[in-house]
Amino acid sequence: MIQFKRLDHVLLCIPEGATASAREFYSNVLGLTEIPGNHPAGAIWFQVADIQLHLREESGSSYSKRHPAFEVANLDEAREALAAQGIDIEYSSEIDGRQRFFFRDPFDNRIELLQFSA
Repeated sequence: MIQFKRLDHVLLCIPEGATASAREFYSNVLGLTEIPGNHPAGAIWFQVADIQLHLREESGSSYSKRHPAFEVANLDEAREALAAQGIDIEYSSEIDGRQRFFFRDPFDNRIELLQFSA
């Protein structure tokens, strides 16, 4: 059984070449605080209450990388449980002390599970 703790972040995709205008909108119009750093794939991150919003450029595709990310208490067990059900696991880089992986639901929605490193 996967032990979900909370929603950690949501990734929204923006058109290619729109990072500057997205930064302007989310910083100045919505008033969000940008999280500095060299984030994966050139993404920009913002703090929204106790979760993060990640924005990344993506070309038009029906196989999107948009996703919610859920923090879990037992990442290794969750990975094993999903793999036992025949779910394909996609690995990714560690971000800010978080181990993570992705999978897709039967409708091609991308979902991330993560656990903070000790």
